[in-house]
Order: sequence, then structure tokens, then C-alpha cells
Amino acid sequence: RNVSRTAPFWDDGPFGPSGVTYEGFRAKPSLQRKRRRRPLGGGGVSPAAAMPPAAPIISSVQKLVLYETRARYFLVGSNHAETKYRVLKIDRTEPKDLVVIDDRHVYTQQEVRELLGRLDLGNRTKIGQKGSSGLSRAVSAFGIVGFVRFLEGYYIVLITKRRKMADIGGHAIYKIEDTSMIYIPNDAVRVTHPDEARYLRIFQNVDLSSNFYFSYSYDLSHSLQYNLSILRMPLDILKTETTRTRQESFDIFEDEGLASQGGSCIFGICSEPYRKYVWNGKLLDVVKTAVHRDWLLYIIHGFCGQSKLLIYGRPVYVTLIARRSSKFAGTRFLKRGANCEGDVANEVETEQIIYDASVMSFTAGSYSSYVQVRGSVPLYWSQDISTMMPKPPITLDQADPFAHVAALHFDQMLQRFGSPIIILNLVKEREKRKHERILSEELVAAVTYLNQFLPPEHAIVYIPWDMAKYTKSKLCNVLDRLSVIADNVVKKTGFFVNRPDSYCSVLRPDEKYNVLYYRWNDLGGFVVPTGRLQTGVLRTNCVDCLDRTNTAQFMVGKCALAYQLYSLGLIDKPNLQFDTDAVRLFEELYEDHGDTLSLQYGGSQLVHRVKTYRKIAPWTQHSKDIMQTLSRYYSNAFSDADRQDSINLFLGVFQSEEGKPHLWELPTDFYLHQKDTMSLYQPRRSYTFWWTLGVLEYLPLPYDEVACAENRRKLIVKKFNKCDDEIDIHNEFFRPYELSSFDDTFCLAMTNSIRDFMPKNVGIDPSPFTVRKPDETGKSVLGNKSSKEETVLQRKTAASAPPPPSEEAVSSSSEDDSGTDKEDEGTVSQRSTPVKMTDAGDNAKVTENVVQPTKDIYGINLPESPSEDDLSIYTRFVQLGHSQHKQDRSHQPLCSKHIDGVIHLTAISTFSEDNIYEVQPPKVDRKSIEIFHAHIQAAKGIMQPLGKDDILLYREYIKNRYM
Repeated sequence: RNVSRTAPFWDDGPFGPSGVTYEGFRAKPSLQRKRRRRPLGGGGVSPAAAMPPAAPIISSVQKLVLYETRARYFLVGSNHAETKYRVLKIDRTEPKDLVVIDDRHVYTQQEVRELLGRLDLGNRTKIGQKGSSGLSRAVSAFGIVGFVRFLEGYYIVLITKRRKMADIGGHAIYKIEDTSMIYIPNDAVRVTHPDEARYLRIFQNVDLSSNFYFSYSYDLSHSLQYNLSILRMPLDILKTETTRTRQESFDIFEDEGLASQGGSCIFGICSEPYRKYVWNGKLLDVVKTAVHRDWLLYIIHGFCGQSKLLIYGRPVYVTLIARRSSKFAGTRFLKRGANCEGDVANEVETEQIIYDASVMSFTAGSYSSYVQVRGSVPLYWSQDISTMMPKPPITLDQADPFAHVAALHFDQMLQRFGSPIIILNLVKEREKRKHERILSEELVAAVTYLNQFLPPEHAIVYIPWDMAKYTKSKLCNVLDRLSVIADNVVKKTGFFVNRPDSYCSVLRPDEKYNVLYYRWNDLGGFVVPTGRLQTGVLRTNCVDCLDRTNTAQFMVGKCALAYQLYSLGLIDKPNLQFDTDAVRLFEELYEDHGDTLSLQYGGSQLVHRVKTYRKIAPWTQHSKDIMQTLSRYYSNAFSDADRQDSINLFLGVFQSEEGKPHLWELPTDFYLHQKDTMSLYQPRRSYTFWWTLGVLEYLPLPYDEVACAENRRKLIVKKFNKCDDEIDIHNEFFRPYELSSFDDTFCLAMTNSIRDFMPKNVGIDPSPFTVRKPDETGKSVLGNKSSKEETVLQRKTAASAPPPPSEEAVSSSSEDDSGTDKEDEGTVSQRSTPVKMTDAGDNAKVTENVVQPTKDIYGINLPESPSEDDLSIYTRFVQLGHSQHKQDRSHQPLCSKHIDGVIHLTAISTFSEDNIYEVQPPKVDRKSIEIFHAHIQAAKGIMQPLGKDDILLYREYIKNRYM
């Protein structure tokens, strides 16, 4: 049978490439057919003009205050400008049930004050009666993590401190710094249980202040490619979704006050989060259908870091986001392989985002991203930790001849990333005694079996490479070999960029760019008129997916970074060298990323780093590696079991119930994660048709990003006025309603390529793509060893920015030096001259001439001196310019007539043109003079009689305030 290919979100009308049909789910290329353009409003339009006005929806609940009475909690939430309010009522008289009431009404500030005033008066007790008086303020917060219940009543978990960690197109990403857990039922109805305190202690072992992130306007569970793709949907789809949303919505106030003209309305789009990477999904499920969506704040766990790459003063933000899967989550030796649903242990999706911060708009700015994945080998395997061994033996727990669990896992990846899926297997291939090689043999068998039923062009690509073996070899450079693999991988998957290829990428007249031209045209992915899409993903694994995996991911990310910068027009060829400021900045990000993920899964930081594989690490690094190995071994042996219990309880894998075994009484959590062992028999998926129905029809595009009915149901589309706060990212980013200081801004406090990586010697080339010598790197002139270690420690622990004073009661100790922050980031001369030299013998170093010939830059040769004809034409042009701007100086004072060439600028305003010699007094009307005289008389105690309007206004004020 023939199944027609359906277009992605943006692929409608003028945005669609040629189609492909499939016969019997086997790829069969068909003749290219032209799609008919669908102009909006008649006539042909360009792709940019055809795009509908759409923007992400900004949550209107960003500040919360919890008010308490004896019978209820009242949670008042507002947007950051405090112009819109919502109220949530939580009943405290139910001992074990959660009763939450949301009226879904948007209040003004005055209405909220009146409501709280009435609640305060209604809850005051009589004089002499025992109890609280009125309404009391319990806590201030920035969001709701969720609601949880153990054996007694429910708790509410609130975010009480936050810190800004990254900025993507004006959308802030925050890290949770502190939380508060509040018991809801009051003491009169509370039913105590002896084991409640132990459950509470286990739940709080999950440190929410450690690498949990959220955003009010940017969906962190999805990639940048997905978030920008849904903003490019065709207009007719948006109208259909708006109608459906309005019919199904419980909010009767959502579309009030909108203008009837279509030009003044903008579509706000919000997508459902990808539940695999949401860590508080279970905590919010209990109230998901009862409250407005703005109360639901989804958080991810992993890593988020951002640095600023300054290219001759042009700010380019480099962002690294890691999303850790909440499925089959746990610690190193307790979670290996995969579960029965295809979810693997230690699965992390890493995305690097590059964008030009000069323009922050998603529609007008330049954005690029690349995604790669790490995860345990998708098989039923484990390691026995009952024996005290550094490397417990690997055992296969269950035979899987038809690769059922691997099929479920790769089906998930095809849905989210498309094809091709590339596996980079870094485990050892040659061992005296089989250990890691067991996994390689089983993985090869599984991939070979699954590829029998896939079309050849969408087959899973398997790349085995024994990284440990090549590391021990003195003749092989590990990173050079990884660079070759990385280049081939990026060529197959491509990357995402939201702008079309530059003209220089298409046409290169010079012969030396011929290789670059063919290299760029061989790049994979999916090309659309508005840019490029990444199709497929690289999946890297070793045994632990920590040290070797992080280095391999860094090399692939470095290769993708070069392509991204080239596609944005920031470098002239897609190639980056080591020992440049840009690569060192990127390496620091990846090392912080690797340390964080290693601490979460293995209990220690990275043992082997990029410098280890480059073989340039200092000898002191070996002792640190030994300490990290011991720390990891201690954590795995003694503390991993408690951490696993906490994760199981936090994620809702274990539900505490009266009369059933407690969490600490279970001998193993195998049955909690392998759900098919405790459920009725369910028919298995076909062993040959192992993918989800519909996935193959859209390949190489990911199924989650095509405009099918299932994906449309995941979107919430709503009409807004173009000036509404819920879509105004300008006000959300700049916040003109509050006073701020430049020294406290996030963009000045983040890691900077010039301040933190560029050498401070005089005459240094300021380009971040210039290769530095080891003795002239920025780290060698930062000062003594303690200051350098302190700088690195601040960057690793406190990440990018100091906490805003208005959001945290206690200031952080990780703020950057104020003197450094106040420097001008774009001034090269100030940055190039160090204030204090560490060595008196350091002389100013002058680099070679960095000016390249015009032939290399522009493709043409300019003569050293212009001809006489050209000089005469240029002289005539200058004379014409002088005569055009010649001024009449007859009325100038004598003292200024001798100054020639000074252009007098005239301000275009309503104010007079004054100088130091005379000032023309302004004209004041009669009414203003009377107001001024009345003001003077009032200061002397002589009051003017009140008018009728003033008396009516005062009566209205008294009536509203006191009656």
C-alpha cells in the first residue's frame, strides 16, 4: 500500500519540499512534485511574510504569596509586573484528601486587596477567644513544585529561591535554589502516623536545590528545534486549534477584551511538556485538571550553563542544556540497562544552542542548535554489587532474541529525533576476560536484527570504537580519531538553524573553497527555505556513560559548533582549532556538564577529562583522578541505596499505602521499574513491525514534529492582543517597571571569552578563533594559583550569574569581581592591558599581522594605489558632499568664524536652542501659572477651596477604603 507523506509544522504552502511515498513501508523514491503555493490574502508571498504572528505564552503566575487561615490556604499568584492575579484556594479541613479550588478568574491588584481584606475580616476571632486572628502571610514563592502525600495528609512544595542561569531569546531559565515543604491539614484534623517522618526524610533527600531548572515561557523539556517549529505553523492550523481550545477551555475569561481585527491579535502557543524529561510530573498530576495551566510549572533535572563568546564586540551566547530522563532513573550500579518499556538508565539529552544575542527575537534572530544523547546499553543487564569489587561482573538478566526492549528504545528515538539513529559504542572490544565485550556482542546482534525491517536509508548506524585501547596507544591520537568520527556524524544528522544558507556557502569563486563547498553541500539534515533541521541523532554510550562518553560528546559538539558558527556567518570556514578562546570556553562548559552528570549518576566528578585524552594534563591531575575514583567507589558502595529510594519516592515510582510494605522493607526495586512483572499479560508488539504506526511515514523527519492530528492535540493555542503581557517578551526581559543596575544584569555577570579566556598581553589578537600559545592563555595571567582555582570553582558551583537582590534574601558569595564586571566588554584596548603583571619580566608581545588580503576576504584583488581617474572621481564626490552640507556662517559670532569644518547640529524638539550666552525663557500658559501660585499658597497654609470634582473623588476614596 502507498502511504502519503505529510508535511511538518512549517511545511505547508510555500514551505514544503518535494514529497516521498512509501510502498509497504519500504522506501521508494517518487518523482518530485511541485506544491501549490497558498498565499495568505491573495497573491504570492515570501516565506517570511507568510508566517503567522505567533509567540510563546508567558506564564502569568511568577510570584506567589501563601496566606493562611485556620480552615484554608489562599495562594495568590501574579505575573512579574503584578498587573494580573490568580487565586488558588486549598482546603485544610480534609485530613487525607486534597481539595483545591481555582475560580480561573484574572484579578486586578485592587480586586485582590479587597478580597484579602474581606478574608481577613471574616476570619478574625472574637476578643478573648483562643486561636489565630484573621489572615496571616505564610511564605513567598516563585512557583509550585507539586503536591505529595505519604501516610497522612498532603504537602505543598514551593520554590522560595531561584537564580537565573541562562537566557534564550529573552526567555529566562532559572535554577531552584531553595524550596519549602508545607503541611496542608491543620492540627485539629491531622491524623498522625509513626512512619510519616521517615518518608518525609527520604523525600527530602532529593536535593531540589541541586541542578533542577524551570522557565516561565520556554519549554525546557523540548529542543529548540521543536519550540521554534511550532511557531511556524500555517495560519489555518492555528485558527483550527484556537477554535478547539476555546471550546474545551474551562476559562470563561480567556478571550475577553480581544480586538476583532485580525491584525491586532497574535497567536500564543503553548505545548505539552515531554513527560520523559519532566521530574515533577507525578507531583502535579493530582491538580493538573483542577487548576489553570499557568499554575503548572514543570521542572527538569540535569545541567544548564551559558557563556558569552565575544567576536569583536558581537555577543554570541553559547548555551548547554542537559535533560536527564525521569524514566528508569537512579544511581550507577543500581540502574543499568533498560526496563520493559524501553527506557534506559542514565539517559541524558544534551543540547547546545548558539545564537546572536544582538537580536533576541525568535522570529528575527539567528538561532542554531544541535542535540545528542547518552544512555546505557538498551539490554536487560546488571552488575552485582553484593561483593566489594571495583568492577562487578556484568550479567545478562534476560534473553531477548527478538530485541524487544531495544526495539522499544529505538522506536522512542525515531519518534523524537527521526533518522538516522547513530550509535557510537565506546566499550572495550578486546579483553582477556569478557567483561564489557558482552554488551557489544549483544548490542550488535540487536541492531542487526532490527535493521532487517527498516528501509536501508533509515537503518540504525552502528559505530564501534574501543576508546580505552586507543588511549593506551602511543602512536594514535584519540581526539584526532574522534574528530573524524564527529565530522561524519554531523554530516549525517545535520543541525538546526532558523535562517537560510548564506550566499557565500552556496557560491565560492575561489578554488581554495572547492573542498569547503562540497563539504557543506554533503551536510545532512532536512533543508527548508527558512533554514535547516536536524534529522536523526547520535547516541553515545560506554559502560557508565560518564568519562569516555563526555569526551566523545565534546568532540562531536565541537565539530557541530564550527558548523553552527559558520551557518550564522561568524567564521569563514566550519573548522575550529584547539587552544582558541572559543574552544576553551566550550570545553569548560562541557567539563562542568560532565562533572554535574557524573555527580548525579556516579557520585563523583569526572575521572578522565579532555586534557587527559589530549595528554596535556599536569602530573597533579593523576592524584585528583585517584581521589575521584575513590569517591565514586565510596558513593556506590554506601550511599547509592538511600539515593535510589529517594528518587523512587520523588518520581512516584513507589506509592506509599497503608497496609502495604514500606519502601525500606522492599528487598529490591526491580518490580517497581519492571511494570510488566506485576501486571496482567499484555500482548507484545510485532517482532517485525516494531515501530509505532505512522513513524515510518514521516522519516527522516521526527514524528513528534509533523502536523498530524495527534501532535495538534498537544498544543494550546490562544488569541492575544499584541500588547498583552502574556506574549510581550520585551517587557518580560527588560522589565521597564522596576529599577535595575547594569552591574547586576545577567549578561555582564556570565562567563566572558574576553574577560575570562583571552590573554591580557598588549597587542593580542582579540579574535576568539586565534590559536593561543600555552604561555599566553588567559589562565596564565589571572594571578596566583589560589585565585585561579577560586575563579574556576565559582564558575563550576555558582554557574553564570549572581542572584538578583529582589529575589533572594541572602546574597550569594559567588558573585564575580565588581571591578571586572564594570569593564566595557567591547573595548579591546582595556581588556588587552592587564592592570597588574604577575611577572616583571613579561614583555609586550606583538603578534603577526592579522590583516588578510582582500582576495581571501572579498574574492577580488584591489590595487595598492588607485588610478588618477579614480582619485579625480573620488575628489569630486567629496566636494559635492562639502557643498551640500555648507552652512551660512554670516550670523555667527566673530570668535567662532575662524573654526571651519564644524557642523552645527540642531536638536529636533519643542525646547529652545540655548547656549552659554543666552537662554530663551519658555512660554507658560495661564493655567500652569495658576497651579504654581496655588502650590506656593498651600505651602504658606492658605488653601484653595475644593471643587465639586475633588469632593466627589474624595468621597469615592473614603467609600472604597473604609466602608
